[in-house]
Amino acid sequence: MLVGISHAMERAALATAEDGPLAVLALFQRMPYFERERECYSRLARRAAVTVVGLVAETAPALPAGAWPVLLAADEDLAREWTVVVLTPRFGATLVAHDLAQVEAAGTLESGRLFDGWWSFRRDDALHEAVRLRDQLTDRLPATALTALDVVLTRVRELPSTPGESRGDDAFRLLAGSLERAYRTNDLLRRQVAAATAATTGTEPGLTGEPAVRRWSGAGGTTASGVLPVALVGVRVVEPGGTPERWGRRGAAREAQAVLGAVTGVLRPQDRAVRLSEQDFLLVLPALTGPEAVGLAYRVRDRLGGLVSSFPFVAYTAHCAVTVTRKRPLPMEDVRHALDWVAEQGIAVATLPAEPEPAGTAG
Repeated sequence: MLVGISHAMERAALATAEDGPLAVLALFQRMPYFERERECYSRLARRAAVTVVGLVAETAPALPAGAWPVLLAADEDLAREWTVVVLTPRFGATLVAHDLAQVEAAGTLESGRLFDGWWSFRRDDALHEAVRLRDQLTDRLPATALTALDVVLTRVRELPSTPGESRGDDAFRLLAGSLERAYRTNDLLRRQVAAATAATTGTEPGLTGEPAVRRWSGAGGTTASGVLPVALVGVRVVEPGGTPERWGRRGAAREAQAVLGAVTGVLRPQDRAVRLSEQDFLLVLPALTGPEAVGLAYRVRDRLGGLVSSFPFVAYTAHCAVTVTRKRPLPMEDVRHALDWVAEQGIAVATLPAEPEPAGTAG
């Protein structure tokens, strides 16, 4: 929904109108999100009096001619913003969304990310946000960009807002509400189709294929490192010997289902589980902290150990490798290798070396 709203604001900025000068300010968090919109901002930079693009980077990125880059530190509040401001003396639109570093169940990891914020198609709201960003970015904008922005702000303040703009704002809110409901309906249908497909193709319940998890987590799509933390928990199930002989074929199938249930029963709707081999699993858990992921690994071990109550004289154990990462693509191979080492050493639960985490981010 937020992507659709931001595109509507950018389209409005590109519309032909004699109401200039035009200012566009946008915070993209990371460069891959800007790359998705590069062509649009190339056109905006040619049309606007000033175009400012802020994102986390150590060196100035290559932006379209006429766009001014602002480098953000990963631990500052502005690095968590997804913001678009479009402002002219007669028009304004703004979207201000703060990354919660949380997700809900969705078709992809990116589309499930949650933001807290607001949006408006009222000029004075856009003016307020343009002034806020101007004040916060003053020391990082060259004099030429500041002068151009101040010209726009001065001209906007000289003219009253249009009395009828609330009508357009209310109409757009109705359309945005319909868009959100349609998105949620489509997402529900997509998940129902995926579940039905898994049932008819014999896919194990609760598991997702490794290629599908890579696509879901952003491989081949628009995603960025450094934003959303994702916990990866590798689980190697150590089963007692002679499984087929203990209960016969039917009993062995029941036992295998119980093992699968013990591993996947800890998952939330937004999580994924992959079978890496006959005895290895990978749990993909967005927005989980390190301590939470370690606790979940011990829960899986306890659940596997508890199977002895249903299958007497059967003692399952597990070795687990845990990490929390902000890298994309997800370092699944690192967990796979760590799982081999953990099993060789006979360790119950081990964590991979921690990645540096920005101090100002949640999770």
